Amino acid sequence: MDYVVLKFLHVLGAVVILGTGTGIAFFMLMAHRTQDTAFVARTAGVVVVADMLFTASAVIAQPITGYLLARATGVPLGEGWLGLALVLYAVAGLFWLPVVWIQARMRDLAREAAAVGAPLPPAYHRLYRIWFAFGFPGFGSVMAILWLMIAKPAL
Repeated sequence: MDYVVLKFLHVLGAVVILGTGTGIAFFMLMAHRTQDTAFVARTAGVVVVADMLFTASAVIAQPITGYLLARATGVPLGEGWLGLALVLYAVAGLFWLPVVWIQARMRDLAREAAAVGAPLPPAYHRLYRIWFAFGFPGFGSVMAILWLMIAKPAL
């Protein structure tokens, strides 16, 4: 595969991960702030679909295109900045995987509450706090990876 095409696909994957993550966080936060169970349920439903379609696709593509780029340029996978980026990718994944389940569970809890006209239950609020907290190391790792990809610092 042509190097420029490969690099484009890799950068596109990074943009999709970052953009989808930012959008998901924004829309979930805004929906949560309303405390409107039906609105939270609908928003969380869309968020779960977006995460499965966009984020998951990019998460799968990134290591493939990254490996092919490293091979094409002769950069060893353990090279300072690249090795650190791979560690951070694993960290991001460790926080993203539970978030996918948490979002689906928050959606279900909000749907159940909306169906009976009840407020969001304590279990939803507990999951929301975890979801919110997991966003910092997950999103921070992605931001750091993006910087490493651009700067390629000598480590």
